[in-house]
Amino acid sequence: MTFRHGHMLNRGGTLKIVRSMRRRQVSRPTAVATAGLVTHERPHPGVSDDMLNHARQRKPRQANLGGSFKGASAGGLLLAVFAATAALIVVTISADASAQPPGASGKAASPPPRFTPLRYDENYSYLRDDLNRTGAWWERFKHIPLDPAGDSYLSFGMELRFRTEMYWNFNWGEVAFDSYEWYRALPYADLHLGPNVRLFGQLIGAWATGGETPASGVENTGFELLQGFAEFRVPLDSGADIMLRGGRQILSYGSERLIGARWGPNVPRSFDAGLSSLLAPPWRVDAFYARPVQNRIESFNDSFDRNKALWSLYATRRLPEISPVSGIDLYYIGYSNAEAEFEQGIGNELRHTLGSRLFGGKGGWDWNFEAAFQFGRFNAENISAWSVASDTGYTFLQTPFTPRIGLKANIISGDSSPDSPLLETFNPMFPKGNYFGTIGLIGPYNLIDIHPTLSLRLSEQWTLQGAAVLYWRESLGDGLYNAAGNLVRPAGGSSARYIGTQADVALAWEPLRWLSLGATYSLFLPGPFIAETGPSQTVHFLALEALIRF
Repeated sequence: MTFRHGHMLNRGGTLKIVRSMRRRQVSRPTAVATAGLVTHERPHPGVSDDMLNHARQRKPRQANLGGSFKGASAGGLLLAVFAATAALIVVTISADASAQPPGASGKAASPPPRFTPLRYDENYSYLRDDLNRTGAWWERFKHIPLDPAGDSYLSFGMELRFRTEMYWNFNWGEVAFDSYEWYRALPYADLHLGPNVRLFGQLIGAWATGGETPASGVENTGFELLQGFAEFRVPLDSGADIMLRGGRQILSYGSERLIGARWGPNVPRSFDAGLSSLLAPPWRVDAFYARPVQNRIESFNDSFDRNKALWSLYATRRLPEISPVSGIDLYYIGYSNAEAEFEQGIGNELRHTLGSRLFGGKGGWDWNFEAAFQFGRFNAENISAWSVASDTGYTFLQTPFTPRIGLKANIISGDSSPDSPLLETFNPMFPKGNYFGTIGLIGPYNLIDIHPTLSLRLSEQWTLQGAAVLYWRESLGDGLYNAAGNLVRPAGGSSARYIGTQADVALAWEPLRWLSLGATYSLFLPGPFIAETGPSQTVHFLALEALIRF
């Protein structure tokens, strides 16, 4: 039985995945996620966060299409539907463009917001002023006024994504070859009733075909409510606002090392949550309580996970005295899991995280430093774990192709011994999907890594990024985990620290704001620890993606 990086194991759901036969006869927790404190720094163009891959069993998968279509016929039908929809959009856009008045596309006074995984933090209110409209086809959907002033308006959006991924020697040889396809549609509607009341809803249609194993709900959930919440703002006399939001929502905080959107897999992660925010620039302070949504096969049957809970107090202060993109995060995050599992065993986990992040950029430099300490109880014993992470880069703004050279480095604590009552394995809880690049074999547990990167903007439409990652175990008493927190290789008495070397290259083409295409290739050369604990063949990975969104 083999496992693919990124499956959230829903122990209470319809899918139960058991780890590799070399590990104990226990099931691993689903620890992987990000949230609403709007401090999202856009990554340098290149490798996207859409590279997370999933645990599988040997058996052909089937798409969930209401039971009418299965296997290859489902894949052909889905591909035909997606291709027809994309063609209809392109034809509509072409006809619309030919009808625009001369020069209409060049008169914008305000640029549109950048697309984000959350979608609800994209602000299109600038379109209430006709002078800010360019005649672009998508503008008619983004601000539909409901009153003369345009303060109440309706906004619509959509994402269509097709993605195929291929592995050779997955998990260093446990599966010789695996290939599968993902199809995703994400329509949404955003209703603003004046400046202080808002209703947001987003559906998802997600299907998977092909592959050596049956798809889980993270790949093949059918139709579901991905997000649906009400939001209210209360202006204060001081000029600050209090924002209250309740319902199902995607959460993303900071660099998504601890709370992330899981945008790479077919189904993003959402939470049933209540959130309150104090918006007092340059400060934003969020407090929330949330339960992650379990994604299941079949449509409209997802519900929150009763075994897991997340709560936090998360503060961000912008530092405009350094630069407009600089700031500092200070946070407390609480987490509980009634069925947590580590190499020590399984049991109840109550974990508290205290941390801080310093981020920003100035004069070509950019930086992102974060440190966190964890304490709590696991099976009535103590937890003491920590993590230090950095991401530093320099962009040569006046050089052809605008190269950015970067270096990431992480140290993430592991357990010194499974026989010790003290648990020292750091738990990232709900991190982003492709934590360490595109191939997605290794997760942020018990790890030391050095990760140099190079990004090139070949033109306004083309970007190229290359990266290498070198991995070591932080503690020789703990094993190797994937991004979902599954124990891939127990320590097994191995004294080898070096895990292996990974290389990634990604090419992206964005000819239009609403259309992007991408290709990614990765390989993983196993080191001594992999060789001493099981199969140790070189892994190759290839992904192709087409994305339409507005």
